[in-house]
Amino acid sequence: MAACCGLARAGRRLSLGVPPRRALWGGMRKKAREPEVDETAVVEPPLLVCPPPRSRKYLPPADLQSRLESLVGEIFGPALPEDWQKASLRESKLKYRLLARLAAELGRAVPNSRLHQMCTAGDVFAFYSEQVKDASKFDELCTAELPSNLKILWEH
Repeated sequence: MAACCGLARAGRRLSLGVPPRRALWGGMRKKAREPEVDETAVVEPPLLVCPPPRSRKYLPPADLQSRLESLVGEIFGPALPEDWQKASLRESKLKYRLLARLAAELGRAVPNSRLHQMCTAGDVFAFYSEQVKDASKFDELCTAELPSNLKILWEH
C-alpha cells in the first residue's frame, strides 16, 4: 500500500510538471571551483594615479572677431544680414554648426546652461571674448594683498 501511495504522489508530481524537491534545493548543484593561484608570482596592488585636474583656462585669440565673422558668413551664406553680429541663431541647425565649429577651433564649448542665451552671433562673440581664469577664489585671495585686520588660516 505504501508503494502505491508513493507512486501516486510521484504520478501527481509528474502530471503537474512540478520538479522534484532535490532539484529545487540544490541536490544536483555544481560546485564552483576556486581559481588556481600561482604562489611564485608576486601580485602588486594596482597603481591608483589621479589624473591632473582639467584646466578651464581660456584666453581669447587676438583675431577672434575676424574668425567669427568669416565663420558666420560661411555658415549663413547669402542669408547673412549686413551687420553679422545681429545674425539670428533661432534655427537650431545653424546654431549647432556655428557653436560646434567654434568649440573645435577654440577649445572651449558653450555650457548647456548658457545655450539658451546664444540668440545672435553677437551673443556668441561676447561669450568667446570673456577670459576664463583657472584659479579659484581662494587662490586669488592668497595672492591678493589683504587688509591688516583680516587674517585667513589656510591650514587647519
